[in-house]
Amino acid sequence: MQGSLFVTEELRKAIDEVYRYPLRQSAIDTLNRQLKSGISNQQLAELVVALRMDERLCIISEEAEKQEPMIICSLRLFKEE
Repeated sequence: MQGSLFVTEELRKAIDEVYRYPLRQSAIDTLNRQLKSGISNQQLAELVVALRMDERLCIISEEAEKQEPMIICSLRLFKEE
């Protein structure tokens, strides 16, 4: 939809949030249901913006914003006896 009339600042913000934060389970269910029903790109964009405006799209927390990405590695260590 890049370059079309449907791309608004609100849509850009919603897309940014989708990439930065986890989706709420209710948003996942709603989007999956609508995608299976054959929703158009314009309707999908409107739905995503509406979910964001109602604060029902992503789980955004202050702690998530402040945290740095971490690499977690687990090694299996053995104690020789």
